[in-house]
Amino acid sequence: MSQQHTAQHPIVPRERLNFHLDDRDIPKYWFGGDPFKTRLFDALSLIFPPGEKFFMTTVRDFRSKISDKKLIDDIMGFNRQEAQHTLVHNQYNDRLRAQGMDVDRLIKELDHLLFSVYRNKFSRDYTLAITCALEHFTAIGAATLFDARDVMKEADHRVRAMYSWHAIEEVEHKGVAYDVMCDYAKVSYFKRIGAMLHMCYTFPATIHYFTDELLKMDGFNWWQRRKIMIKGIAWVLRPGKGLLAPLIKPFFPYFKPGYHPWQDAEQRGYEQWLNAFNRHRDPVEASELMREALALR
Repeated sequence: MSQQHTAQHPIVPRERLNFHLDDRDIPKYWFGGDPFKTRLFDALSLIFPPGEKFFMTTVRDFRSKISDKKLIDDIMGFNRQEAQHTLVHNQYNDRLRAQGMDVDRLIKELDHLLFSVYRNKFSRDYTLAITCALEHFTAIGAATLFDARDVMKEADHRVRAMYSWHAIEEVEHKGVAYDVMCDYAKVSYFKRIGAMLHMCYTFPATIHYFTDELLKMDGFNWWQRRKIMIKGIAWVLRPGKGLLAPLIKPFFPYFKPGYHPWQDAEQRGYEQWLNAFNRHRDPVEASELMREALALR
């Protein structure tokens, strides 16, 4: 067995949450009126339902081998959290359907890639390594939302709250699939890193494709989309202040031999969000109170 790691935070499924995503006053371009920023995060919302299903499936492949009671309990919490993420993002995706966006085609394409291609082409331990790579992306993504640069300052508070809650729960269960991969799937270092390099291409390529397709559905022509994309990608990659800037430092430890997600530094904003949420179990209020505590307002 690999070295045991103790989760720094309990995995707490939070169910029956209301983000008021059906409010009619949420703007179409809810991220500061910017089509690129809005559709970029909308693309993320689209990938979560098939992605979460893939994560749960790849962990479930090794369930019969697991005897550790704590890990079994953690997997149950992981599954419940991922199921709630799917539910809420499906609710958000209904907003896109109401806008006339053909989101079901995009979701079907990703579902085909994950389950008809990857699950048939690759071994079960490799697909679990893919899950761990993508879980690393989503766990460190919390740094973008809670970083002092506050890149989501101009976002609608209800949609921002949805992503904040999702990020908080990714922090809580970030070690579950990884423990299964190391202790039961026995994935080698080179296979783990190979899967990460694979996802370093596939994940951004998928987000780029989905974002471009959503902008096309908005009615932007090819040349208009290229101008929107160039400006948007410059915002994403801007040194120091761009969307990806807070992710660079926590990304690279994954490549260290012996790495484990719980070796990462404490996530900024976690305790503030949790304390705020425990007041009234209102995720929108929790997001705003967390931002106030971190002086992001």
